[in-house]
Amino acid sequence: MVGAAGRQMAKTRVYLDWNATAPMRPQAKAAMLQAMDLQGNPSSVHAEGRAARKIIEDARANIAKAVGARSADVVFTSGGTEANALALVPGLRRNGDVATRLIVSAIEHSSVRSGGRFPVEDVQTAPVTSSGVVDLERLRTLLADGAPALVSVMLANNETGAIQPIAEIAELVHAAHGILHVDAVQGFGKIDIDINALNIDLLSISAHKIGGSKGTGALILTERLAGYEPLIAAGGQEKGRRGGTENLPGIAAFGAAVAAHLDAGAAAMARMQKLRAKLETGLQAVTPEMTVFSSDVPRLPNTTLFSAPGMKAETAVIAFDLEGMAVSSGSACSSGKVHASPVLTAMGVAPETAQGAVRLSLGWDTTEAEIQYLLEAWRSLSNVLVRSSDVVG
Repeated sequence: MVGAAGRQMAKTRVYLDWNATAPMRPQAKAAMLQAMDLQGNPSSVHAEGRAARKIIEDARANIAKAVGARSADVVFTSGGTEANALALVPGLRRNGDVATRLIVSAIEHSSVRSGGRFPVEDVQTAPVTSSGVVDLERLRTLLADGAPALVSVMLANNETGAIQPIAEIAELVHAAHGILHVDAVQGFGKIDIDINALNIDLLSISAHKIGGSKGTGALILTERLAGYEPLIAAGGQEKGRRGGTENLPGIAAFGAAVAAHLDAGAAAMARMQKLRAKLETGLQAVTPEMTVFSSDVPRLPNTTLFSAPGMKAETAVIAFDLEGMAVSSGSACSSGKVHASPVLTAMGVAPETAQGAVRLSLGWDTTEAEIQYLLEAWRSLSNVLVRSSDVVG
């Protein structure tokens, strides 16, 4: 469906699914390989153990710097899902107030919507607006109607890219004597985070979204909190907050990826936002009737979730794949059946529109040529996907 130059590019693939996972940064891969050659256990006191410990503490310092936290507040985990599970525990205390119930936004990741260690009867859902941001007035009402709550709201949505008003949410939560957990897995590395300026109590992040390795994450717990209970209470690792020998290669890669992100600075994010603008303008020029979700609110600079009349996401993802492009859908698949995204459902999007949602997400080495290639392919694909979504030509 595309020309000779496009077919040549397709041989190397165009990766536009960075929100699912980012390719490893070269710096992270090098750090991981170096860590693999170390023999010591980070808990050992001999020279080999101290060398391993230094890698972990250097990574901890990089992560703390990236979010404005103390190194002592960073707890390494197996990923964002475990970090969320660590955070969502009844009995957390802030200034003497104990959180006995959990409020989660309607657009949270499934690891948060499941409620962590809270009984299901103690979990409430805060609705979102049609733009995909938390409805602050509804949240205010929920907070006023009961005991102090642990509130969990993501920094930015993984599907729409909508950035949540965390500072305003923190003000509401703390005024109601609650505690705020923020799942920043998707936002970390794409927008600035200052845990103190935003008044966040707990923050979850993940390595593979920023160019580290899969299977590594962290929970940042501020010193304001008490009553924390570990999920894995074995050994003294992570100051007793997460038992088990640390994943040294994964943590080394995480720290190196964060350092590379800090070096790149705001220029990398501005470049992605410019590419996204080119992408969306080009798509809408071909298909004016398409919808870009959450386009009326602040979004991550790399994320576009769109739908067009008659398009089916599962068919579109396959069509893009056959043309050499990796994209994803805004729908969930279980047992072979595709269902509308819970995020879009919570936003009140009609099922037929939600089931056509396709997500394009960019990264630090996405090129203008790759965006142009996708736009050229879309001119042909849209004729099939939008007008007759049952056949891929």
